[in-house]
Amino acid sequence: MSGLGTRGERDVLSAQAVTVRFEGLTALDSVSLDVRPGDLLGLIGPNGAGKTTLVNVLTGFQPPAAGEVEIGGRRAAGWPSHRFARAGVARTFQNGRLFKDCSVSENLEVAELGAGLSARAAAARAADVLAWMDLSASADVRADALPYGEERRIGIARALATAPKWLLLDEPAAGLNDAECDHLMRTVSRIPERFGCGVLLIEHNMRVVMTVCRRIQVIDFGKTIAEGTPAQIQADAGVIRAYLGRATAA
Repeated sequence: MSGLGTRGERDVLSAQAVTVRFEGLTALDSVSLDVRPGDLLGLIGPNGAGKTTLVNVLTGFQPPAAGEVEIGGRRAAGWPSHRFARAGVARTFQNGRLFKDCSVSENLEVAELGAGLSARAAAARAADVLAWMDLSASADVRADALPYGEERRIGIARALATAPKWLLLDEPAAGLNDAECDHLMRTVSRIPERFGCGVLLIEHNMRVVMTVCRRIQVIDFGKTIAEGTPAQIQADAGVIRAYLGRATAA
C-alpha cells in the first residue's frame, strides 16, 4: 500500500508479515503487529525470541528480508532510521545511549533538533517533558553523573521530547529495583493520555507488563504465538510452555 492511506491508516505503525534472517538464522518469521494512538501494547517472549529485532525493523535500524513496514499508510521498509524519527517513531535503547558529556537538557534538545524542532522550541519542550517526569532538578546535570535508574528515565524523556506518534520502549525496567519499577509503571501508563502517542513496551519484567499493558503480543523463535489481554496471556498454555518449558508447564 502506498500514498497517504485512509484516516485510520495514518494513525498506525505496522509490521506486516515481517521476516528477518541473519546468515541463515531466521530471527523473525512473518510477524505482524500494529501500534495505534492510545495503545499500551506489550511485546514479550523468551530471550532470543526476536523482540529487539522487531523494534529495530520498526525504527529503521534493520531492513526486513520480507514483509512490509508502514507508517501512517506509507511503505517505510528500507527507510533510514532518521526518516522513521521524522515520521514520528521514537525509541529507547537497552543501553541508554545518552551523550555522557552533555547535560540532561542538552540530551533532550539534540534529539529534538534531529526531529526538526527549532532551538527555541527544543529548549521549551525539553523543560516541559522534564517537569512532567519530575526530572527538572536534573536538567543541568551531566549524563555521566546520573544514577542508573535516572539514566533509564532520561532515555524515555529524550524519546518523548521528539513529540512522537509512536513510542517504542526496549526493556526500560532492566536493572531497576522494585521502587523504580513502580515509578516506571506510573509514568508509562500516563504517556498515551499526556502525549497522545501509542506505546509499544518490550519488557521481561512481567509485573510491569501485566500492570501497564492493555493488550499483549507474545513471540517465540521469531513467531507470534499468542495475542490478547493480560489475563488471556497469563492463562495461555503456549505462553506458559514458551517461558517455563514443556515439562515444567505440565
